[in-house]
Amino acid sequence: MPEVQFGGKTFVTDEDGFIDNYTNWSQDWVQFVKKEEGIDELTAEHQDVIRVLREYYEKNGIAPMVRVLSKVTGFKLKHIYELFPSGPGKGACKMAGLPKPTGCV
Repeated sequence: MPEVQFGGKTFVTDEDGFIDNYTNWSQDWVQFVKKEEGIDELTAEHQDVIRVLREYYEKNGIAPMVRVLSKVTGFKLKHIYELFPSGPGKGACKMAGLPKPTGCV
């Protein structure tokens, strides 16, 4: 599996750049993905989406569907895409340390 070096840490990823294990997530990982995604500044709204994704995954073992993410965060889908230009599945789930979603996230 590929490895990524960032902030003095090594992260193991899958072929799509998702972290290998949810428990290996850290704020250093968030900063790495932020840079990769071209996000200049993480706002409280970014952090809210990440928190919701992580809490949902901890409770259900999967990423929430987009409608659920939108409902729980209170953000319209368009706004989530503005926060995470590559989308909730690729950008937001990756940043939250979730495995690559298999369905519609």
